[in-house]
Amino acid sequence: MIKSIDSQQVEKLGIDDVFKQLGSSPQGLATAEAQQRLAQFGRNALEEKKVSPLQRFLSYFWGPIPWMIEIAAILSALVQHWDDFIIILALLIFNAVIGFWQEFKAANALDALKSQLALKARVLRDGQWQEVDAAELVPGDVIRLRLGDIIPADTKLVEGEYLAVDQSALTGESLPVNKKPGEVAYSGSVAKQGEMIAVVTATGGDTFFGKTAKLVEDAGAVSHFQKAVLAIGDYLIYLSLALVAVLIIVQLFRHAPLLDLVQFALILTVASIPVAMPAVLSVTMAVGALALSKKKAIVSRLQSIEEMAGVDILCSDKTGTLTQNKLTLGEPAVFQATDAQALILAAALASKAEDKDAIDLAVIGGLSDAKALDGYIQTGFTPFDPVSKRTEGQIKGTDGKTFRTTKGAPQVIIELSKLGGDEATRANQLVDDFAAKGYRTLGVARSDDEGKTWTFLGILPLFDPPREDSAQTIRHAIEHGIEVKMVTGDNVAIACEIAGQLGMGKNIQPATELFDGDSANAPPDAAERIDKADGFAQVFPQHKYGIVKTLQDRGHLVAMTGDGVNDAPALKQADVGIAVSGATDAARAAADLILTAPGLSTIISAVEEARRIFERMNSYAIYRIVETIRIMFFVVLAMIVFDFYPITAIMIILLAFFNDLPIMAIAYDNTWLDPKPVRWNMHRVLTVSTVLGLIGVVETFGLLWIAKEWMHLSIDQIQTFIFLKLAVAGHLTLFVARTHKPFWSRPFPSPLLLWSAILTKVLATLFVLFPFGLITPIGWSDVALIWAYCIVWIFIEDWAKLAVYNRFNRSSPRHRSFLGNLNTPLHPHADLRKPRT
Repeated sequence: MIKSIDSQQVEKLGIDDVFKQLGSSPQGLATAEAQQRLAQFGRNALEEKKVSPLQRFLSYFWGPIPWMIEIAAILSALVQHWDDFIIILALLIFNAVIGFWQEFKAANALDALKSQLALKARVLRDGQWQEVDAAELVPGDVIRLRLGDIIPADTKLVEGEYLAVDQSALTGESLPVNKKPGEVAYSGSVAKQGEMIAVVTATGGDTFFGKTAKLVEDAGAVSHFQKAVLAIGDYLIYLSLALVAVLIIVQLFRHAPLLDLVQFALILTVASIPVAMPAVLSVTMAVGALALSKKKAIVSRLQSIEEMAGVDILCSDKTGTLTQNKLTLGEPAVFQATDAQALILAAALASKAEDKDAIDLAVIGGLSDAKALDGYIQTGFTPFDPVSKRTEGQIKGTDGKTFRTTKGAPQVIIELSKLGGDEATRANQLVDDFAAKGYRTLGVARSDDEGKTWTFLGILPLFDPPREDSAQTIRHAIEHGIEVKMVTGDNVAIACEIAGQLGMGKNIQPATELFDGDSANAPPDAAERIDKADGFAQVFPQHKYGIVKTLQDRGHLVAMTGDGVNDAPALKQADVGIAVSGATDAARAAADLILTAPGLSTIISAVEEARRIFERMNSYAIYRIVETIRIMFFVVLAMIVFDFYPITAIMIILLAFFNDLPIMAIAYDNTWLDPKPVRWNMHRVLTVSTVLGLIGVVETFGLLWIAKEWMHLSIDQIQTFIFLKLAVAGHLTLFVARTHKPFWSRPFPSPLLLWSAILTKVLATLFVLFPFGLITPIGWSDVALIWAYCIVWIFIEDWAKLAVYNRFNRSSPRHRSFLGNLNTPLHPHADLRKPRT
């Protein structure tokens, strides 16, 4: 039976010995053999610690809030309030079932997202290179490792020039380590430069990483929005406890029965604490992330949704995002090559078709005869990296002679060829002329003496046309309050040409003039230029990081796109790092948002969805504060003033039933799309909530006065009145809180939210008419009065809400008049003196 090989043993074994022990060869495995080994070794992944569904369900009966409910149930049994006891137990089970089901749905949504984020590997099976999930690799598989790959398993390097590997996450080494054939590359390290063939020696828990690291479920940093929502939860808990303490002290002075009082206080506290908050938060985020994945945008960190909603600057890659990334070969400029096809052939020999690089495919596609490469053998290949800026092929020709060809940045190839005089002037002029037309260029050279001297063969122009939807998408971004800044490694002329075609501003700044050498720190005088720029050209990876940092320091929330391993620092630094379609594994691992479709429109769709998610959470926060203020203040004040319970313990428990079920549906609600970036405004939320909550207290006291002083009802009937009023008014207030506009305007509540609210209100109404002996019933006329009373007050609440928002938005008639006077030009020709933009 084949066994994986420990990494320390692999170091000591030769390549042939490794293949022999693994029962493999440089031609890789057959698919059938790979499937057998997968069954033997298991998937190439660390095992997650699974909690059984039963354990997860039972956990909902353990914790501060369940303990309070359980104590209340015990006290009900001690005083023989069996109706209370049964309903409290039902509340406990109900909360557990709802919490378990919502967590189950959220976990399923996250599992679906994780499956889309799975790493891929290029593996040689059945004699052909193919792409498979990295989790399906087995010992003995032959794989190709390239720049930007996260190495998927422990491997023995077999073939290739070199591979620079960043293994700092495993060993703490700060600099990349250069690897050669015969050496070991560990799972989890990142290929920074080069390309090599390797054989897998260990997978999953048998890898160096698997043996030395424990799998920890990392919840990630808590976002600003989550901190705010959790702060609201703490605030409501402390407020509830303080009011309950006041209630207990007053009632003890009145010599109320202690057990009854403690039971009621516990139930009141449980009903006021936002029990559903964690479930609503997780479900809303997970449902939103799943909706984003259907729009070809995968969220790898749920908390980033809040930052996405507030992004006001998007730094976008040009190639593949604003342009089609479908390079077309233009008319070559021939220097020492015999003709244009000979020039293209030399460039094709410095390419590798199986890598599916866009530039390589464009060059190879420029050959008039697809069989022109058949007589040549590529004995070695040096892939492109950001430092050398060129690729190189070592070739054995049809005549048996060896030579080398290279292609890359024209300036690099011109210098490599030591081109001088008129030829150098001509070459540089051609590069500038092509750039002015929006063409990228490649220099091509050949060496017949093992790279000692090079002959400059010519220049290949490549054109990457703008995507058809880019111009319109940029307009949409501007309408959404997002400024798009182009970021490209091309020169200023190319960037300006593309910007002009897309209708963007042409204030393109060369990054080399904004930063000192390789530094990512912008001098103070450059920060203003970075902020005002429409784009950046001649950008190196460290410049991307510096651009993001500078914009953040100036108060912006920045999204940055990237695709390469060297983009990872910028993607990490950005408020929302976006790995574009076709990005390397390293870029995807560093990003918050991973695009699976090309183009900018996906990002704008993701921002829109993030803003909708934000509005749902904002609505929930306002509603939750309003309900706590409404119930807690009313109950405590009513007991202090009138010396009787305005609502019974059973009614409080039933209110929790009726309120918690529909609020879950807010995760699916239709929301207004804010045209500008949205950020958490605690002052506004607390103000709106407090105003609506206090109006609710006044509203409920008004109904209490009508029932007591005008209708002369008994205390039992008054309690039923107040119960139905709180049940009906609760979700009418949700309809007020869910929008900044009048509650009857679009967007209307989602069918799920609307019908869940209607159903629970109908059930509450039927319960007060036919209570099965649990409470004192009231008649149809009383129900009609309560409904009419609540409907009238919802318009009052809505008017107050709009007044508060108008004040915050400075859009009341008084504010508009003041701002109009302030902006009135005093000079008769003031408009002529405004600077043109």
